[in-house]
Amino acid sequence: MIAHVCERAQEAGAEEIIVATDDERILQTVCDLGIKAVMTRPDHQSGTERIAEVARQCGWSGNEVIVNLQGDEPLIPPAIIREVADALAGQDNAGIATLAAKIIDSEEIFNPNAVKVVLNKGGYALYFSRAPIPWERDAFAQSGRTPSGKMPYLRHIGLYAYTVDFLKRYCSWEPSPLESVESLEQLRILWHGEAVLVKIVEKTPDAGVDTREDLMRVAQVLSLKLKQAWPLI
Repeated sequence: MIAHVCERAQEAGAEEIIVATDDERILQTVCDLGIKAVMTRPDHQSGTERIAEVARQCGWSGNEVIVNLQGDEPLIPPAIIREVADALAGQDNAGIATLAAKIIDSEEIFNPNAVKVVLNKGGYALYFSRAPIPWERDAFAQSGRTPSGKMPYLRHIGLYAYTVDFLKRYCSWEPSPLESVESLEQLRILWHGEAVLVKIVEKTPDAGVDTREDLMRVAQVLSLKLKQAWPLI
């Protein structure tokens, strides 16, 4: 799975690919594939903190753009990896960028596992929540769970690009009450008054691997893609 994720990063045109891990087995597997890996401390509370350690070890400059591509996302489209990096590099109001996609199925609005985000007119996050936001008072009072369609609901996609300077600031902040209540680490950023740029993409990518069932689903998709690329004769 890690190998497939690294392939997606290569296809996105990443200048350098590094796997950050605290597991010797992952380190050895990645090195055997000829990909650079870095051992990190085992006590990090988030992937963002782990990446900040790698940035310190590598001595990257403050304006370097880093994309946090999680190791359980072998189906992530390379195009959106590039999109989030380009979005961050194309502005100077935020040190972090992430993605969102329009919610098509209205039931997803009420699903707490689908994180919603609302933006200001400049495309920066106002808030992230597991709750339905914005809450359409009149429409929901009349119809129960049917949105009015006046504005799109957006699902957050957990792919981030950061500058090294942002990572340094992030690691100096205390956790916020908001992130504890919602179990959303990105709320720490808003709590401490920093901007989060949100780029809207066409659709939510395929889900990553959290369960054995997910693993079987992803394996089938990858097997089909391999057969299409190399048809048997």
